[in-house]
Amino acid sequence: MPRSDDVLKLHRLAHGGGSAALLGWLATRLGGWTGVVRHAASGAGAGAGDPGGPGGPGGPEQGEQPPGAAVRGAAEMSARGVRSAVLHEAGSATLLFALDDRRALAAVLPLPHPAEAPALLADAVVPLALVLRAEEAERREARAAVAEARSREAVLRLLMGGQLPIAHQIAEALRPSLPDPMRIHVAECRSGRLAEVARLCQELTGGRAWVVRCPVYVRHLIMLVPADAPAVSAGHDTLAGALTAVAPDCTVGVSGELALSQAPTAYTQAFHALAVARGRGERHARFGPGPELELAAHEAGSDWAGTLLAPLHAYEPRRPQNPDGQELRATANAWLNFGSHATRLLKVHRNTLAARLRLIETLLGLDLTRLGDQAALSLALRLTPGAGRGSGAAAPAGAPGLDAVLRDPRLTDWARAHLSRLTGPDAPAGARDTVRTWLAHDARLVPAAAALGVSVPGARKRLARIEALLERSLLQSPSARYDLWLAHRAEELAE
Repeated sequence: MPRSDDVLKLHRLAHGGGSAALLGWLATRLGGWTGVVRHAASGAGAGAGDPGGPGGPGGPEQGEQPPGAAVRGAAEMSARGVRSAVLHEAGSATLLFALDDRRALAAVLPLPHPAEAPALLADAVVPLALVLRAEEAERREARAAVAEARSREAVLRLLMGGQLPIAHQIAEALRPSLPDPMRIHVAECRSGRLAEVARLCQELTGGRAWVVRCPVYVRHLIMLVPADAPAVSAGHDTLAGALTAVAPDCTVGVSGELALSQAPTAYTQAFHALAVARGRGERHARFGPGPELELAAHEAGSDWAGTLLAPLHAYEPRRPQNPDGQELRATANAWLNFGSHATRLLKVHRNTLAARLRLIETLLGLDLTRLGDQAALSLALRLTPGAGRGSGAAAPAGAPGLDAVLRDPRLTDWARAHLSRLTGPDAPAGARDTVRTWLAHDARLVPAAAALGVSVPGARKRLARIEALLERSLLQSPSARYDLWLAHRAEELAE
């Protein structure tokens, strides 16, 4: 084969198949082992990312250690400071050509080796060196993308935990700055469309939106959009409309305008709006106005919440590697919002999550299998945003219990307003009884369906219709079940 044909083949392989294809062809063409070895100065032997050729019969596969002759030849070449070398051993010859200051192309060939081997290997140096650099750049870019995605996810976790200063510091390094005030948009579509949705959001907001993939729901994208962005500040949300136009299966839920410190509330609002948007023709919805539990309960419940959570905030682990009070608080928040999916957000094993929940139960004296205790913990966490280690130590003694908080007239008014839709003219028949029964069975579908005398799919359909009525998510977390339980309890106490 003419040398020009070999050179053309080498460049085509480098362009189309990468270093592995090029080295594999060289091994077949020369009838021996070919691969990349490091110089002695950078550690002789194939590096973790260095491709090795498939070699001839019995040769090492990609990623395996190169033959000893290749390693010794690379060391000798580095010691002598030369760009090429030939090492003869019994029955074989090792030909080496420097690719850069760290690596060399090596071929271990049986004697007598093909006469064209030196020229062919010399011609392979340039395309191989170029493709190796390109592959390294791709790997670095991929690592950088993973690092940025995890950093953005960390910012989201910090926001949900109320740790704004640290979240701001990380966000400033990544850009853009975190918007304040803002609206949270949650988009739901096929995972392959999420990048397009993110690009469009940045385009329509002038690059001012903070965008992060949801660490829990793989089909969700979370966007923190400045409240003064033209696409969202107008009465008609043109951003949500544009995002839903990306794909027929794309839906968007939008929160109200809130301060950045209220990011957990904004996310919950956007999630509830998403549940409403799924049933609308335009496929997007803003969170409907309504009384906020945190506002109604703030004055009456702050002392109670501080007292309840004081053991958690003051908790000091026996070993430094164990979670402290702040980590346990984040665990409780994640579990209340996402259930078993909290392992994805917290990046822990399910057994670790279960152990932390048992510790939280012990510290707070709660039974987290009961919906009432879950609702109490949820309200307490919302009434003490951003509480850190030891912050509950100053809670006054003798603070009221939950029932005393729920008897407050402001909570009674909130409860009646919150439940009014269940008995309004648009409510499905038996909506109030369905919700009561579901809550009485700790929001578990199977026993609730049995008590209602319907099938599990039938109970699920009833609750889905009530979701649309309340404009709140019930069946998928974050769920409004805690607020519904508290509203029913407040109404019972008032009666």
